[in-house]
Amino acid sequence: MSRRLLQLVMPVFPDRRMFRLHDAAVDPNAPGAPLPPVGSLISVNREQLWVGSLQEQLDVRLVIEEWDGAPPPFGDTWQEEAKCRLYLRGYLSIDEGSAGKAIHGLRLASGVGNYAVRVYASNREEAARRYAELYDAHRNPLADEFQQAKKQLEGLERYLIQLWREY
Repeated sequence: MSRRLLQLVMPVFPDRRMFRLHDAAVDPNAPGAPLPPVGSLISVNREQLWVGSLQEQLDVRLVIEEWDGAPPPFGDTWQEEAKCRLYLRGYLSIDEGSAGKAIHGLRLASGVGNYAVRVYASNREEAARRYAELYDAHRNPLADEFQQAKKQLEGLERYLIQLWREY
């Protein structure tokens, strides 16, 4: 049975409706980067995973887990799922684009190598719908009522990224 080696829970602000998970030594904007994940949950190349969000106004909740082997599947708990493989040199970064890096160089217990990755998502469409309704109801995003209601939507869109070393 697999063991979870690391779990990190954090808010992430999607820039241009995406955030990126990549090897810490990689420039996510360098030539050869994946195409933006328009209409899909993820877009990948060998060292980068770009996660598509439906948000560009709200923080989303991200949970990253490293496992020592393949974790048990979640079943119907999540609404969307995608899988990929990444090559990581033992350190992981989460990039929010123009907002900077949420994580720079998180050390992975499993070290250098190929990693299998599962990405799960939930409440993507609901968060987008509720934000649009909020904007339609208030029209002034600087108003106190709007800001208080917006805080209630922060973290509604959720992601779980599980990774484990493939030997």
